[in-house]
Amino acid sequence: MKRVIFDTDIGIDDAMALLFLHYAPTVQIEAITTVSGNASIANTTRNALYVCERFGIDVPVYRGASGPIGQALGSGHPDFVHGANGLGNIEFADPTKTAELKGAAEAIVELAEAHPGEISVVAVGRLSNLAKALSLNPRLPELLKEVVVMGGVFMRRNHGGNVSPVAEANMAGDPSAADRVLGCGLPVTVVGLDVTQETTMDEQFIDTLQANAGDAGRFIHDITRFYFDFYAGVDGVRACPIHDSSAVAYWLAPHLYTVEEGPVRVIAEGIAMGQTILGLTPDRYESDAWLDRPACKVCIDVDADAVKALYLETLALAGQ
Repeated sequence: MKRVIFDTDIGIDDAMALLFLHYAPTVQIEAITTVSGNASIANTTRNALYVCERFGIDVPVYRGASGPIGQALGSGHPDFVHGANGLGNIEFADPTKTAELKGAAEAIVELAEAHPGEISVVAVGRLSNLAKALSLNPRLPELLKEVVVMGGVFMRRNHGGNVSPVAEANMAGDPSAADRVLGCGLPVTVVGLDVTQETTMDEQFIDTLQANAGDAGRFIHDITRFYFDFYAGVDGVRACPIHDSSAVAYWLAPHLYTVEEGPVRVIAEGIAMGQTILGLTPDRYESDAWLDRPACKVCIDVDADAVKALYLETLALAGQ
């Protein structure tokens, strides 16, 4: 059984990723920790509670960081992508389930301390909660099994940033937190736009989910109407990348991805704020900014068809 904390700024693609984890047969979700990003912390926490209540995900939800620990690129929330409520503006009643009193960072630390070497974190939003957890216990790299991060872009196959020419939104939303987490010694794999933008879903993909995945399929269909409208307005095609579920896919089936390894830096200021840079040969560089930084795994290629098949196969279990 694979044990995981899902750290999320739950919007449309985050909700799809949470359902991926929920229906995966070998997964035990230990907790959901929320962070601001796709929507405000109030909305991301409410959304997590709603998805849990609707689909019987009986795990605690911990409210996390309401903002970055340092400077960020831009302000506000991308309601033009995820809707004002973060879930494509679908209508739903406030959940009766409530968040725990303990904060997200504290929950991450307590779970890691209680189960050393057993729990992974799949982080699909800003890394503010993990950075704060490191402040509470710098030994966290010795306690967590692994961390899989959806974020960043490394310019493979001509993929660039989505909030600047070089920056991806999760990293740019709290670059200081990201640089700290990627440099602390945690066993981190970064699943960035280089592979998520190679893994796309279209209306046929959603129609298959709607036909085979029961209420989960209907829910995904409803929340992706707004999402597809946004992407159609960008490039004229009703299709979009499978971002956050790609991090789950790597965690479940890492053999579907090709990785490179080396220290990763995240630029925390200036025109390149939020840029992620992989240093493959740090001992050759003039700058010492790469020295004494641990290696991370960075996904550079993907079997996209296999990832999509895994998602459809897993969500089909919701329709049984």
